[in-house]
Amino acid sequence: MSIATVFEVALAAVVLGLAIWTIAVPETYSATVGFVAYGLLVALIWVRLDAVDVALTEAAIGGGLGGVVLLGAAARLRDAEATAAERPDRFTHLIAAILSASVAAALGVAILLLPDPAPTLAPAVAANAGATGMANPVTNVLMAFRGMDTMLEKVVLLLAIVGVWSLAPDRAWGGRPGPRHEADPNGVLAFLARLLPPAGIVVGIYMLWTGADHPGGAFQGGAVLASMWLLVTMAGLADTPPVSSRRLRLILVAGPGLFLVVGLGGLCFGAAFLAYPVAFAKPLILGIEVAMILTIAATLALLLAGAPERNASR
Repeated sequence: MSIATVFEVALAAVVLGLAIWTIAVPETYSATVGFVAYGLLVALIWVRLDAVDVALTEAAIGGGLGGVVLLGAAARLRDAEATAAERPDRFTHLIAAILSASVAAALGVAILLLPDPAPTLAPAVAANAGATGMANPVTNVLMAFRGMDTMLEKVVLLLAIVGVWSLAPDRAWGGRPGPRHEADPNGVLAFLARLLPPAGIVVGIYMLWTGADHPGGAFQGGAVLASMWLLVTMAGLADTPPVSSRRLRLILVAGPGLFLVVGLGGLCFGAAFLAYPVAFAKPLILGIEVAMILTIAATLALLLAGAPERNASR
C-alpha cells in the first residue's frame, strides 16, 4: 500500500468521523466549528480528485466565508439554547439516525445501479470545448454548457442579499450594514489590514484571469476580494457602504445583468439564449466574469456584514 493510499484512507476516515461528530454534538457552536473543519478537509479530497476549482470554492465558502456566517449565527443562538427547555429525546435521535442512514443507503444503491458506462455528456463537451476559446474545461462547462445555471446562481446571491436587507429595522433602512468596527490602530489586525489587501487584490484578479485556462475563476477570485474587504472593515480602516448607494446596487446587479444582456443578444442575433458567437465567445465570457467578480465580492461581504443597523450618516 502506497503512502498516497494510506493518506487517502486516513483522510476519508477523519472526514467521516468529523461528519458524524458534527451531527451528534449537542452544542451549536461546536457543531459549527466541526462543520468548518469538515469543509476544509473536503477541499483536500477535491484536490486529491484533481478538481482544484471545486477545492478552491469549497475552501473559500465551506471553510471560509460560510463558516464565519455560521459562527456568527451560533454565537447569537448560544443564549437561546441555554434557556431552551425542550430537547430532542433519544427516540427522536434514533428516528433521525435511521432516516439519515436510509437516505445514504438509497443514494449508494442509486449509484451502484447506474448503467455501465454511465450516461454522460462529457464527450460532447470535450468535442466542442474549443468553440469558446477557453482552455479550462470547468470554465467551459459553467459559462457555456450550463450558462443558465451559472446565471441563476448569481440571481440567487442577489435575492439572498435582498432577504438579509429586508431584516433591517425601519429606522436603519438604507443605512450601513453591521456595527462600526473599531480596532487598535497600532494592533496586529490593523497591521494585517494594511499589509494583506494589496496582495489579496492581485491574487483575486489573477484567479479571475487564470480561470480561462487554469483552475480559478470569478467565484474564487470574488471570495478573495470579499475577504480583503472584510479584513479592512473589521480593522476599522473603512466602513461598510450604505445600502442606498446607487453605485453599490449597480455592482450587485452587474453580474446577472450583463449575463442576461449577453443571453438575450444570443437569442436575438444567434442560435439560442446564451449562444455566444464563435468569434466573440471568449471576450464575452471574460466580460461577464469581470462583472461577476465584482458582484460576488460585494454580495459575499455584505452577506457577512448583515442587515443595515445604522443610518448612512453614522
